[in-house]
Formats: sequence, C-alpha cells, structure tokens
Amino acid sequence: MKERLSIRVDTERLEKLRRIAKQKRKTMTQLVEDWIDRLQEEKPSFMTGL
Repeated sequence: MKERLSIRVDTERLEKLRRIAKQKRKTMTQLVEDWIDRLQEEKPSFMTGL
C-alpha cells in the first residue's frame, strides 16, 4: 500500500522534476521512489568499530 508524502520545494525544483519526469516518461512519484531506493542507510555508530 502506498502512502502520501507532502513536501515543499521551490517552484524551480518542482518544474525541473516535472520536466525530467516527462522526458523519462515516468511519474514524479516514480522518480522520487527511484531516488529513495538509491539512498544508502548509515550504520549506527556503535557498529563502525566492528
């Protein structure tokens, strides 16, 4: 199940996202999900010494 995410971005960034989505024939949601999937989670600091 998908949930809604509400964010605020300036107009220029929103327009850029729209243009890129159109060029790639994807939705803005798909672009954001792709970006989130590429993010690397940081390990907790207590694990860095292992």
